[in-house]
Amino acid sequence: MSTPIDTADEVLSGEAVAIDVQPLGFFMRALGALIDMIVGWVLFLLFLWLRTWLLFAGIVDTSIDGILSIAAMVVCFVVVPIVVELALRGRSLGKLAVGGRIVRLDGGAAGFRHAFIRALIGVLEIYMTFGAVAMLSGAFTARSQRLGDLVAGTYSQRVRTPKLVPLAAVMPPALAGWAQIADVARMPDRLARRISQFLQHAARMSPPARARVAQDLVAESAVYISPQPAAHPEQLLIAITVLRRQRERRALAIADARAERLTGRRVGV
Repeated sequence: MSTPIDTADEVLSGEAVAIDVQPLGFFMRALGALIDMIVGWVLFLLFLWLRTWLLFAGIVDTSIDGILSIAAMVVCFVVVPIVVELALRGRSLGKLAVGGRIVRLDGGAAGFRHAFIRALIGVLEIYMTFGAVAMLSGAFTARSQRLGDLVAGTYSQRVRTPKLVPLAAVMPPALAGWAQIADVARMPDRLARRISQFLQHAARMSPPARARVAQDLVAESAVYISPQPAAHPEQLLIAITVLRRQRERRALAIADARAERLTGRRVGV
C-alpha cells in the first residue's frame, strides 16, 4: 500500500503543477504578531495623548471625548493594519522583521477583503485578548493560522529563504585526459540526477556513508562509462557530472545555431 502524500503545503499553478511553499513557523509568526501588537498599542497611546492635549488646550470639546476614543481605536487597530498590509502587499512591520507575507490559500496575493476580515477579527483575538486567542488558533492549525486567517482564507507564507550557494563543479585534473575520449552519453538522466544530488549533499554526510554511496553510484554507472578510468569514486562522479554538463551545453549551442540558420534571426532575442 502506498503512503499518502501530504499536500498541505502545496499550491497548484495554472498548469496544475504542484509548487512547494513553506508557511511561516508558529514562533516566528508569534514574534511578528507581537511586534505588530506593540506598534498598534503605541499608536493608540499616542492618539490618547493627542486627545488629552486637545482637551486641555480647549481645542476639542469634552462632549466628543468618547467619539475620539472610539475613532482612535478604529484607526489604530483596524484602519492602519489594513492600509499597511495593502501598501506592503501582504506584509506589516512584524512580518517584515520575521520574513513573512500574507497570501491566499491558493498562494495568490491577498486583497482588501482579506485584510479587512483579518483586521476586524484581529481586534478580538489580538488586542482585546492580548494575542491569547491568536496563539491558541495558531498552535492547533497546520499553517499557524489565526482565527482571522481561517475566516479570510489566508496564511502567512515564508518569503525569506536561505541564499543558495552556486555549485561550480570543476573537472579533476587527473581525469582531464580521460574526459577528452570518454563516452557517458548513454547514462540515464535519473542516474545522472542522483549523482548530482549526492555531490550537493556529500559534505553533510558522514565519511563512511559518503564513501559507500559514492562507491555504489560508481558501480551502477560503470556500464554507461567508456573507457573505465582508475580514479577515486567521488572524483569520477564529479568528472561524469562536469562532462555531461559540458556536452549538454554544446548540444544546446548547436541546436540554437541550427535554429538561427533556419529562422534567419538569433534565438532568444
